[in-house]
Amino acid sequence: MSAPAMSPPSEARSARAVLATNLIRLRATRGWSQEALAFEAGLHRTFVAHVERQARNISLDNLERLATALGVPTHQLLQP
Repeated sequence: MSAPAMSPPSEARSARAVLATNLIRLRATRGWSQEALAFEAGLHRTFVAHVERQARNISLDNLERLATALGVPTHQLLQP
């Protein structure tokens, strides 16, 4: 007999949603535009916009670039 599949709690948010919320919050705290964050991270502004809109699947390398630009540990971007 197999164990029942565990489903995530209904209030659980996707990693994309958590990342988007954290990027927007941290960027706003610094008074940065998407363009400013993109410049600091060495990325294109439209990429940052796509990540914030949850329309882009981000790589670990780019996640690290954004965290470094924001001056936070990478894992903090994925913490609810």
